[in-house]
Amino acid sequence: MVSSSELISPVGAETASTAAAPAAAYVHIPFCRRRCFYCDFPIAVIGERQRGETSPGIQSYVDWLCREILATPSLGRPLETIFFGGGTPSLLSVAQVDQVLQTLAQQFGLTNRPEISMEMDPATFDRSHLSGYTSLGISRISLGVQAFQDELLERCGRFHRRQDVDRAIELVQGVPSWSLDLMSGLPGQTLDQWQQSLDAAIAAAPSHLSVYDLVIEPQTPFGKQYRPGEPPLPSESQTVAMYRQAQAALTAAGYDHYEISNYARPGHRCRHNLTYWRNQPFYGFGMGATSYVGHCRMARPRTRETYRQWVAAYEAAGGQATSNPEPPREQLTDGLMVGLRLAEGVALEPLVSQLGPEFLPMVRRRLAPYLEAGQVVLTAKRLRLSDPDGFLVSNTVLVELFNGIDDLG
Repeated sequence: MVSSSELISPVGAETASTAAAPAAAYVHIPFCRRRCFYCDFPIAVIGERQRGETSPGIQSYVDWLCREILATPSLGRPLETIFFGGGTPSLLSVAQVDQVLQTLAQQFGLTNRPEISMEMDPATFDRSHLSGYTSLGISRISLGVQAFQDELLERCGRFHRRQDVDRAIELVQGVPSWSLDLMSGLPGQTLDQWQQSLDAAIAAAPSHLSVYDLVIEPQTPFGKQYRPGEPPLPSESQTVAMYRQAQAALTAAGYDHYEISNYARPGHRCRHNLTYWRNQPFYGFGMGATSYVGHCRMARPRTRETYRQWVAAYEAAGGQATSNPEPPREQLTDGLMVGLRLAEGVALEPLVSQLGPEFLPMVRRRLAPYLEAGQVVLTAKRLRLSDPDGFLVSNTVLVELFNGIDDLG
């Protein structure tokens, strides 16, 4: 196999035409051993014995994925970040990951030091797989732990257990950058259990942590079984307490709380996800993936068969697909929605430029209670939410802002 690093294109001077071109690519790998009870993602369950080395279905999907990549026109900017998400990308063989990376490098080129991330479930890889992935240029691992208690993992339908977590943490210690995912608000989860998970995560010393609150999606097993805020799910006050627990523990341990759900050591923020939060363009490839190119968001079909049909039509159309650009106002509100997730907040100048001088008086009027409470911070150049109080009221702040923008006409 040839490492993707051998196909790197040098970074040239950026032109006006390439400045707006994507430098990030999301690659969706849908395969999972089983479906977690809270999961609403587009996945394909393959059972507990199959993986990329032995499954013709996985290889067929990878081939179609590469066909989509090759059919997609390059806009002249090499990729700076690639993110393998899922699903469970660590079910792919090393050769299959290499095939995808080779195809991306061939079609778009890569910068000299791209951030290449891969989501991995603790019970789906060994030292050989990890060594193979990193030899291809995978520089960042996102380890889906979710909880350190077997009873909570079982309750959520997760495939792995605590012994798998401990083993996986030991394996990834040599990776240049690795992240650990935790989930709060699980059925029957107590504040003590949550603190135990936080303590265990800190002891593992990842360079990055993602801390998510359980979201109940209607069509999932949890959505049919539970109602948010009702037992055995924690109450709203308990989930707020869990959020504050995480913020206090992780910032005290030296992690920078740079986004509502994300913490990082210096130099280890997820560059790929910053693309989303800054509302910048990105390619999306694979079943159920969404791309954002030329102010157009385009979602792929969510099943393998409909995705294959879509790719065939996409190839026949020369890499062109019907998708209308977002209206300027929608681009603006999208930017606000994702930008206020960041600790840095959003710049005011583009907002004032687009919405006029009435924007700032509207903000001061609409957000007066939050400004007085210190939940919203307004400076000469930026608007941001405070940590943690502002982050906890982000949804209500956004509603006020969106209603105020609608009133501006």
